[in-house]
Amino acid sequence: QVQLVESGGGLVQAGGSLRLSCAASGSIFRINAMGWYRQAPGKQREWVATITNNGILNYGDSVKGRFTISRDNARNTVYLQMNSLKPENTAVYYCSAGLVATTNLLRDRDYWGQGTQVTVSS
Repeated sequence: QVQLVESGGGLVQAGGSLRLSCAASGSIFRINAMGWYRQAPGKQREWVATITNNGILNYGDSVKGRFTISRDNARNTVYLQMNSLKPENTAVYYCSAGLVATTNLLRDRDYWGQGTQVTVSS
């Protein structure tokens, strides 16, 4: 069984910063790409950023220059440093990992965390 657990969300004023963490644990054979998504009230889930297992980064246009994704492969953890936060960044942030579990080495599938709330006040 594989679990992804996010942490680091909270309430922050506009212009402030937060750092989200997401740790993967369980029967993991290999983790490929890891990423962050968010879903604001009444909106569809939106991709935020992705980092591959060899460090290639990609960002959504709305967060470029303000958010930084990174990962610690030894800890199976992905981070999202969010700076210059805006009220429109308020959302539930989810991490995702494409990985191969030891229980099925033939399948590469996506796993999701439960989400962490980020609220940015104006």
